[in-house]
Amino acid sequence: MFANKSQTIDISNLCKSYGSVNALDDVSLNISAGEFLTLLGPSGSGKTTLLMALAGFVRPDGGSIRFGDREMITTPPHKRGLGMVFQSYALFPFMTVAENVAYPLKIRGVSKSDQKIRAERALETVELGGYGNRRINQLSGGQKQRVALARAMVFEPQIILMDEPLSALDKKLREHMQIELKALHQKLDATIVYVTHDQREALTMSDRIAVVNHGRIEQVETPERLYRQPHSFFVADFIGESISLPVTVAKGTAQLGERVLKSDLPIALGSGGHRLVVRPELLEVTPGDVPETANDLSGYVHDIIYQGDSVLVIVQHDSVGQINVRVPANRAGQIGLPSKGERIGLALHPEDTIIVPEHIS
Repeated sequence: MFANKSQTIDISNLCKSYGSVNALDDVSLNISAGEFLTLLGPSGSGKTTLLMALAGFVRPDGGSIRFGDREMITTPPHKRGLGMVFQSYALFPFMTVAENVAYPLKIRGVSKSDQKIRAERALETVELGGYGNRRINQLSGGQKQRVALARAMVFEPQIILMDEPLSALDKKLREHMQIELKALHQKLDATIVYVTHDQREALTMSDRIAVVNHGRIEQVETPERLYRQPHSFFVADFIGESISLPVTVAKGTAQLGERVLKSDLPIALGSGGHRLVVRPELLEVTPGDVPETANDLSGYVHDIIYQGDSVLVIVQHDSVGQINVRVPANRAGQIGLPSKGERIGLALHPEDTIIVPEHIS
């Protein structure tokens, strides 16, 4: 067990421009000590710029970055005491695994005997005990990633930054390493800031997720609340599978066509109109009429597509077009499922009825 004594990170009004492009546009964010926070967004959203500003590799034009009670804006990278895991791992090919892991200790003047002990302990933590004498070119992609993690944690930093460290791995290994990283975080007393564009990865690993778009943070929330209660169409569309339908909102009530929608979720104010976000897995296939307590999105089965773990049913709604519903591929999920061309009852319950503004005001 490592005794990092994790630190808070407080970011206030951070700005960074490249010509006419605002890479960071008045960003403020508070990260709790010991938290696993993910910066999630598409390419060019500003998430990596924000991470590099935390690391000290990008100098902001204005604003504040504090680690605990220390202002870090003018502190050089090597004096910030950060662990860093890069997308490319950045391992030294001419060193052994143990030498790579021990390198941060070596440059800090730690004795060779302590280097050896602490490097082996770090390798054991990432389940690579006994790999110390191997060369980097003898390792698989997943093992290289673990070595990079061991090197980042070996000097017991209070904060660890990770820049898309799993993106080079294949899908199966990436999903396995997501679980491994989540478990590893529980062993470490460190604050982790993680960058990814993969929304499933962010949902799997994070305590909270900050969604970044055009240099601004659109929403910061726990994975479940972010998925079930997005504040904007961008967040709803970027997180998870969905379709959206235009609705009119007046006096706190939303209307789809001529039907008033029942929703238990608050309707956020914004600009550019509102949309109903429909998650395919939250629709309920009903054998008869849709209950009056739910929203009725029934239609006719246009197509049925088998996708392994689930079946995607494309439904043609009379007035709003096509709606997707996803049902389990097991026997229970197929019982009573209508055939192509037949009518299908679809219920969207008020607790799953998500209405969001197209743009945050």
